[in-house]
Amino acid sequence: MQSAQRVAVLALDGVYPFELGIPARILGAADGRYEVLTCTVDGRPVRTNADFTVTAEHGPEALATADTVIIPPVSCDWGSTEPELDDELAAALARIRPGTRIVSICTAAFILAAAGFLDGRRATTHWQLADRFRARFPHVALDPDVLFVDDSPILTSAGAASGVDVCLHLVRTDYGSALASRVARSCVVPPFRDGGQAQYIEQPVPESGTSSTAATRAWALERLDRPLTLAELSDHARMSRRTFARRFHDEVGLSPGRWLIQQRVTRARHLLETSDLPVDRIAGQVGFATGASLRQHLHAAIGVSPQAYRRTFQTVR
Repeated sequence: MQSAQRVAVLALDGVYPFELGIPARILGAADGRYEVLTCTVDGRPVRTNADFTVTAEHGPEALATADTVIIPPVSCDWGSTEPELDDELAAALARIRPGTRIVSICTAAFILAAAGFLDGRRATTHWQLADRFRARFPHVALDPDVLFVDDSPILTSAGAASGVDVCLHLVRTDYGSALASRVARSCVVPPFRDGGQAQYIEQPVPESGTSSTAATRAWALERLDRPLTLAELSDHARMSRRTFARRFHDEVGLSPGRWLIQQRVTRARHLLETSDLPVDRIAGQVGFATGASLRQHLHAAIGVSPQAYRRTFQTVR
């Protein structure tokens, strides 16, 4: 096995303990593929936003040797200010080698943007702070509807638990879906969450007796090889097409059609990684009419062809 990738998690004053622990919990479950080090800007303990402090084993020197740097969010009075890059933090970030993969969780995207890492890039942050982020950093292409953005080598994720999503994405990117799925099962979290932040934005309370589309989504996942229509989905849910489409989007953050494409691409990626089936055969098994259709949707989703994806991920066992 190749040597473990070094991941430095930078704990700043006011850090949220939950997000601080995500990298070690998720990446630490990846069969020894990662060495996770927690560090601070000066090597001294930092306050958390809870009633305790944390003492890290490392100082800013850990950033200079890291393959990946992850920055969890900090508690801040977002009504008046955002975290500024003081001299110590700026000096610590300057230790990061060019080309190093850098990941922010939740509002740590403000820190990356203030440091210039997000200039001209796509990014995300917590949906509640999207307007404030856009106002302060208009040169960043913010997408507040997604759980994370991979604009390699910079990745940004949305609130709290999306840190789990982006860390699983790191495992999936580095070593394939099979290992990412094992890590997810070990940590009892979903290997891939549907939709984006739209499903978490405050919505009006549903009417009493309102039904969910969850059962229909589970039903559809067992039938991805079929050309499912909105009429079939709404009939299964026993709703009108209009009501079903609206409720589906409220719950998932995507239209039924976009969600089906996403699920088909995900299933196709798994088959490309774990089987030697021809592309046309995989297309049929996941519900795309032709291999050309699979190629188009895969390229739109991740920017590569099925053959290129297979070459990459069948060699990272």
